[in-house]
Amino acid sequence: MSTEPETTESAEPGKPEDAVRSGTPTDRPDADGPGADEPSADEPSADEPSADEPSADEPDAEDAPGTEESPDPADTTEPADTTDSTDTTQPADTTEPAAAEGSPQLSEAEAELLAQKLERERIEQRKAEKKGPIASGTKLSGPAADLLAAVRAVESGEKPVAAVFDEPRPAPRRAAPEPVRRPQPVPAAPAAPDTPAPQTVDGVRRVLTAGSAPEALAPQVAAALGEGAEELLREDPWQLLRVTGVRPEQADGFARALLGAECRPDDERRTRAVTVWLLEQAALAGHTALELSALATALARQGVPDADAAVQSTLAEGEALVFQDALDEAGARPGPAPSATAASSAPPAAAGDSADDTEGEEEGEEERPVRVLVGLERYALAEESLADGLARIVNSLSKEPSPEWEAAAAAASGSTAELIRAAAGHGLVLHTGGEASRAEPAALLTVARGLGLRAVAACHTPDGRRRFAALLGAEDPVVTVPGLLAGTEGPGRDAEGALDLDVLVVLDAPQLDVEGAAMIVESLPDGARLVLSGDPAVLWSAGPGRVFADLLAARTCPQVASRTPDPGPLGELVSGVGIGELNQVDAPGKEVVIVPVRDAGEAVHRTVQLVADSVPRALGVPPEDTVVITPGHGGAAGTRVLNAALKERLNPGPGRFGGFDPGDRVAYSPAPGRTVPGQVVGADAEGLHLSSADGAVVVPKERVEQAVRHGWALTAHQAVGSRWPAAVVVLPGDAAQALSRPWVYTAFGRGERHLSVVHGVEQALPRAVAEVTAKPRTTRLPVLLRSQVPAAQ
Repeated sequence: MSTEPETTESAEPGKPEDAVRSGTPTDRPDADGPGADEPSADEPSADEPSADEPSADEPDAEDAPGTEESPDPADTTEPADTTDSTDTTQPADTTEPAAAEGSPQLSEAEAELLAQKLERERIEQRKAEKKGPIASGTKLSGPAADLLAAVRAVESGEKPVAAVFDEPRPAPRRAAPEPVRRPQPVPAAPAAPDTPAPQTVDGVRRVLTAGSAPEALAPQVAAALGEGAEELLREDPWQLLRVTGVRPEQADGFARALLGAECRPDDERRTRAVTVWLLEQAALAGHTALELSALATALARQGVPDADAAVQSTLAEGEALVFQDALDEAGARPGPAPSATAASSAPPAAAGDSADDTEGEEEGEEERPVRVLVGLERYALAEESLADGLARIVNSLSKEPSPEWEAAAAAASGSTAELIRAAAGHGLVLHTGGEASRAEPAALLTVARGLGLRAVAACHTPDGRRRFAALLGAEDPVVTVPGLLAGTEGPGRDAEGALDLDVLVVLDAPQLDVEGAAMIVESLPDGARLVLSGDPAVLWSAGPGRVFADLLAARTCPQVASRTPDPGPLGELVSGVGIGELNQVDAPGKEVVIVPVRDAGEAVHRTVQLVADSVPRALGVPPEDTVVITPGHGGAAGTRVLNAALKERLNPGPGRFGGFDPGDRVAYSPAPGRTVPGQVVGADAEGLHLSSADGAVVVPKERVEQAVRHGWALTAHQAVGSRWPAAVVVLPGDAAQALSRPWVYTAFGRGERHLSVVHGVEQALPRAVAEVTAKPRTTRLPVLLRSQVPAAQ
């Protein structure tokens, strides 16, 4: 590797005045919501979920029960009264007026939110169509069986909550087959989401004042609780936990101020709210459900005296679902996969075969053990919908050999030919590889279009769309996944609401979460081909689930591993990281440069020096074509401090537009988990005007604080899916605990021509590459797939 390019600037580290604090790269909001000015004596343990620290790019993301790496808060959620957060509140209006002539033009963010809402409504309708519970899993005993029996009796209306525990279990029922479903088309011009009425906000503000909570939370609370929020909050102060960023100890302080002596740790309202909050934190960490034991442990850490009663109350109110998933074990008798509705309503006897069903089984055969999971309904049903849709795609395509496809495959070579042959005879194909391997799905798309098929490619980001279109030599068949789902890009939909295409190639597939993947799959017509392509070594999706990794592990369809290596010293370095090796590579053209630093202050100084002077002078890459990547938003060398230092050097100004000036480089988050790089153009009464790869964007002034950050420096989750000519990866000493192999792989792979590593973690970097793999996520997709799709031969 080369040393740092020559520079005439002093290497004396600067001391940015806006450094929040040193010692951790963790992104902590400037305020912690209600009661933030009162330090709590009961600090959460390392395993406790944290609402204001959900980022995987930050070490404290491990606070969620059984956590996995999750996205940075700008891409997900943070409290509204903090300086760098994203408003993820869903619009209260659920109406869907048909598009009329002269209606306002659909914005991508609004269309994407509406598409997600329509998908959730479709899933709700699907659940209602179920005729009865679906038998699944095997028998339970002890507290788990008591829990399931209680919930099912209450939900069926047979017994009140107080009486169920002394009653026998009801007899099992069989489920009716599910009818064939079609996704509904997305309206072309939906109405803008309603904002809370001023009187509703004023009423909430009065309650917050009475409870000594920040009045600034009033709009968020009103949006989250809707009409009647004032009365609801007075009756149940713990509803404050529905607001992004509010923690249980803060809600407890608010409840004590309102309820006085009536506020108790075992209050049923509190235990339900904390249970739901923990499940939400688990979703931010990537889980679609939590094991019952993990949830009970997390509840105990939050001071809930009876975890079982808390879960029972939450299930009885329909705020969560419980499942029984059979675990694979040698010699065990297989059973059907569980259903979300069945697991929450069927009696325990339905979890396994009845005594009559087991007659005739071999004596040596044992029943499979099960795990009991609890999850939020939206993610559970999205995962089931995804499994159903994948099974439909796999089973609907004719497997008859096609001479045209075979001729196209014969004309290709290597893994490109393998991919074409796999797509010719299968509805679902998985393709893995690095940046150079994208030429293979590009060749497949060209073949499909040459055969007269309607073929489209969808990428995670606008930059990914640009790079893939360059391989094709045409912009027409390439869209972004958000644009495709929102209906603002792509082929449109047919009369039945399905996408009007025959082949869909999804690039950056590891970035699909369960809800986005379910929307894509359910939107495909029967007989369509779906190719999921991506690099399995990068960071997983911002939202819950690990769809691509689960499909690879399930082996239910053909998998084509590219044999096209990424070229040059950068490709060699990143490829080594992918297999757990941090190799020294020859970089005669200064493709890779290591810059040692002693502390965070020097790391900030050297980063500014590299971006503004060294890289442009030595390599000819201007500052606007260089990205800075660091593990988190907070800390003495996080994105906040780095962006402040870079703005002072590259575009100084007073920040008269909510902290921004024309020419500022920004990261705009139109929806949770999405980051669109852009630049500030100006501001007026309408809001902040940005230019981006998505076109001109106007961010309403009330959303600027939550949706826009300065964007010279990003986290790895914000940068995934995009590439720049040069990348500067900053690793201060306090970032060691945040590093993992997927993080390093993702960060080092963002540079096309050059990578500078500002290195202050010493041996923590090779240790993370060799030993710290992706944290597991609890999902149900593999279990659901096994019951519907046989393993590929």
